[in-house]
Amino acid sequence: MGKDFKTAGHLASYAGIAPTTRRSGTSIRGEFANRGGNKRLKSSLYNPAFAALQHPPSRAYYDRKIAEGKRHKQAIIALARRRLDTLYAMLRDGTLYQDPAAPTASEHSLAA
Repeated sequence: MGKDFKTAGHLASYAGIAPTTRRSGTSIRGEFANRGGNKRLKSSLYNPAFAALQHPPSRAYYDRKIAEGKRHKQAIIALARRRLDTLYAMLRDGTLYQDPAAPTASEHSLAA
């Protein structure tokens, strides 16, 4: 999957979670949620992002987006996009996810 898309932004656009600018002739009307994209992929990104609100780092990101003035759905889509960017980087680099909230192996050895 990572090789089919040049950047995480391309993948987000394909999934339908990247914002789009509405244009008609010379009229340009800001950024809006994309109504297109791959519906199944969009759903498989949106629903886990909603469930991730129980995860403290994800909740902190969501709360920060709410504080910036985004509505609930916009904040969830922003969280889904952030998670997609992480997934894309993992696929591109061939690495596993490391939870920033979990203690690392070196911290385990210091505690022992």
